[in-house]
Amino acid sequence: MSAKTVLPAVAMTAVSMVLTLAVVVMWLGGAVPWPVALVVGLGIDGGWLATLAYERRLAAQGDHNRAVTAVGWGFGLIAAGVLIAHALTADGSAAWLAVAWLPIAAKALWLVHGLWERTALTDSALKAIRGIQQEARDEAAVARARLRAEATTEETRLTAVTAAGARVAHVQARTAEKLSKAWSTLETARAGEETGRALTSVTAPVTPGVTARWELPVWGPTEPVPALETAPALTDDTLDVLVDQIRLSQTPPLSYREMATRFRAAGHSASEVRLRAAWKRVA
Repeated sequence: MSAKTVLPAVAMTAVSMVLTLAVVVMWLGGAVPWPVALVVGLGIDGGWLATLAYERRLAAQGDHNRAVTAVGWGFGLIAAGVLIAHALTADGSAAWLAVAWLPIAAKALWLVHGLWERTALTDSALKAIRGIQQEARDEAAVARARLRAEATTEETRLTAVTAAGARVAHVQARTAEKLSKAWSTLETARAGEETGRALTSVTAPVTPGVTARWELPVWGPTEPVPALETAPALTDDTLDVLVDQIRLSQTPPLSYREMATRFRAAGHSASEVRLRAAWKRVA
């Protein structure tokens, strides 16, 4: 990599020195003897080369001197000025102006080479950097794959939940339709004229004098009913006293069915077996 930056700078410097020397000899050759012109040209190129060598020595030591750098740029500007002045006074000025920038370009290439040297890394450091970058790329690829897998899993889960919810809603809709039809059938039966007579014929022997009414339960939201407090069980003696009082509360004495109805209407509780046993004892 060092050759890629230093070789263009060396080539550009050599071309600039040759052009500077040739221009000085051609420009001053008509006014002074050519050896004098040659010395002037070599002086410009020699000063430029000397400051460049000193700059490279300081750069190799990791040092920098602004004065030496300024002198080097001064020689570069002098060489460029000589080329520009010759181009403006000679025939074919356009061609000479086209190469007048070469000394400045050579100095710029040496500046680029110096910057590269200050930022160059060893092979081990470059290998470590490549390893870190590769590790970062691997981690990023694994993270992307994990995110894609999680997204696919979540999508599958949501699809399954949605499908299950749709099936549940479909079943509920069919059930509601069946319940609606059954409820309509019950309502039709309740509102029919034959229903009242049928209920009367069934309930008359059980509840004489009571008009049977068939009311459909409320179909809708339900509210919890508080639990009833369980009353303590009655003893046989207490049960006998209550049964006898209810039976003799009217004249003639009440029948067992009438007595049982009034017994439970009064809020008392006893099983059918115990209630019949108490009736037999007091009657």
